[in-house]
Amino acid sequence: MASTIIVSGRIVVQPGRRDEFLAASREAMQAARGAPGCRAFVVAGDPLEADTVNVYEQWDDETSLLKFRGEGPSSDMRALIASADVKRHQVSSSGPP
Repeated sequence: MASTIIVSGRIVVQPGRRDEFLAASREAMQAARGAPGCRAFVVAGDPLEADTVNVYEQWDDETSLLKFRGEGPSSDMRALIASADVKRHQVSSSGPP
């Protein structure tokens, strides 16, 4: 059985450009949510840090994630990013909190 994949972390965007980044992310969120194997895909502004965006994705398996991700963000999107700490996690089991 394939492991669930979680992608999570934070992205710090160039000062004052978070709204632009979030607007550009909307199309990717819509596409991901319609992609096979995607259970969740959220890019949202951090409520306490003005230039920070939080990322959360949940995928059925690695194959689904990689098929969607392709080459990753466009160069226009990458130009908005000051730094990023986003990691992929393989979940082999889970239960109630």
